[in-house]
Amino acid sequence: MKLDFIALDKLTVAKTNMRAKGRDPDVGDILPSIRQRGVLVPLLVRPNCDEGCYEIVAGRRRFTAVNAVVCEGGAARPLPCAILDEGDDADALEASMLENLIRVAPDEVSQWENFVKLVKTGRSEAEIAATFAFEPQAVKRILALGNLLPRIRALSRPDALKASTIRHLTLASRSPQKAWLALHDDPDAYCPT
Repeated sequence: MKLDFIALDKLTVAKTNMRAKGRDPDVGDILPSIRQRGVLVPLLVRPNCDEGCYEIVAGRRRFTAVNAVVCEGGAARPLPCAILDEGDDADALEASMLENLIRVAPDEVSQWENFVKLVKTGRSEAEIAATFAFEPQAVKRILALGNLLPRIRALSRPDALKASTIRHLTLASRSPQKAWLALHDDPDAYCPT
């Protein structure tokens, strides 16, 4: 790994970045310090297919905050970056998750999406647990979110459902989950949580 300063227009967010999906993340908490001092902690990047360009494996919030400052009229200074050696997507995903788990813990659905990607690349539940300092049971619990209907998983993202309700629903088959959703959607029905 080497350190360098890279121009904003040479950076893009990697698909393996665990916060790559959806809207730009909220950067209100870091925007004042970025305005005043710039980026102090290097972004983790790796080379992508274009010569001299890099994709951000970890650091999307800092990148988003710098772009907000530039839109406000601030200078577009090169960002400090730690350039990873070329590796596979699993290595990049692990780097992204390690950095993000230290700061703002992602919701369990985001963890599930990324754990599933790691499992598909050949990582075992034990390896995932060891890499992220999770108890093996916690990894199993997060991977159990795959048993949920997609709509129930979506409901868990904005914290509309309690974690205990989600855990109980992972134990139910599709039919009881559909029945639970019908109760959840009916304003006049009692929906157990």
